[in-house]
Amino acid sequence: MAVFFWVLVAFATVSCLFMAWALGANSNSPPFAPAIGANAVSTMRAAFLVGLLAAAGALAQGGAISETVGAGLISGVAITPLAASTGLLVAAGFMMFGVYSGYPVPAAFATTGAMIGVGLSLGGDPAFGTYRRIGIFWALVPPTSGGLAYVTAMVLRRDDVPDTIGIPLLAAAVGAILAHVRLGVIPHPTRNEGTLAEAVAFALGRPTVFGVDIVGIVVTLLVALVGFQVIRRRTEASVDDGIRTFLLALGGVVAFSSGGSQVGLATGPLENLYGVELGLPGIVLLALGASGILAGAWMGAPRLLQATSREYAQLGPRRSIAALVPGFIIAQLAIALGIPISFNNIVISGVIGGGLAAGSAGVSRRKIGVTVTFWLLTLATSTGIGFGLYRLFSSVLGVQ
Repeated sequence: MAVFFWVLVAFATVSCLFMAWALGANSNSPPFAPAIGANAVSTMRAAFLVGLLAAAGALAQGGAISETVGAGLISGVAITPLAASTGLLVAAGFMMFGVYSGYPVPAAFATTGAMIGVGLSLGGDPAFGTYRRIGIFWALVPPTSGGLAYVTAMVLRRDDVPDTIGIPLLAAAVGAILAHVRLGVIPHPTRNEGTLAEAVAFALGRPTVFGVDIVGIVVTLLVALVGFQVIRRRTEASVDDGIRTFLLALGGVVAFSSGGSQVGLATGPLENLYGVELGLPGIVLLALGASGILAGAWMGAPRLLQATSREYAQLGPRRSIAALVPGFIIAQLAIALGIPISFNNIVISGVIGGGLAAGSAGVSRRKIGVTVTFWLLTLATSTGIGFGLYRLFSSVLGVQ
């Protein structure tokens, strides 16, 4: 029986690596496509940067998502090695179907559905509170991402807002958010992850004025000012160079965010196995997922980057910026809340919103409807397959 347990551990680990590889090759690549389309970076260099940044994001920010996927979707039972392997097998199968069929399969929907299915098959109870929280967030993603992209694109298109002001202001907004991004390398007294603003405030004794964290506000403004000044100088010297620089920087922070928001889809099912049954620290599991994402980005991203960069080149650099800014904001919010998300859902919604700012921009209502329908079918079908496949494996092998 001990031998069979280690066989399951090995199979689950390989499944996790494969899932992480697929995420690195597919979900983490689009953020750098606009920079390639604007000739700010070559395809191979972009793939190299995507791998490093997404892997770093996975290590620094992936813990919250991994915990939700591994323990927050089902109540009353712990996910066994066989259940984890089955869930990952189902999710990876859906992703491979998407790659070969051309349908946009959202990894978050497939993984969440599969883990709910195997958890219910184990005899667990539905975590309706978690489902409600995730469902509301998922429902709000398309209008929020599309709406933010639409507003951003409209502002950048205004003649009375010159690029030397509009682009630096967006850089300032991104900088202000970066000051509050939670990172595992920054200590915090009550959480596993702290922020730059919090770290400086704690170091100075957390002084307040009328109950307001004045240090956090100052740090936020300083980081925003640095972002504004750097991009302002670039755009004043050359608008095209300024836009390319911002696209490259924006692609970097979005790729980092995508690694943090996506790695949990691969590592979450193994949370109980690695943390409880094997007694390993959480960083080991995140490092496993980060390694898979790194390998996937370096090996599989170049082809996807070349394809998607042509699509972003048609959007133009300003609408590409408008599509990526919401992606960064929503991904960081999801990480803070511990909610698994589909990064493709965010990016596609942003692209649609940015496209609508220039009229219809070739946005097909039929294509949107088909995509949304397929996403919902993915969630329902993966749940059913996860439930049935685990029952089959459990019956045939005689183990849970």
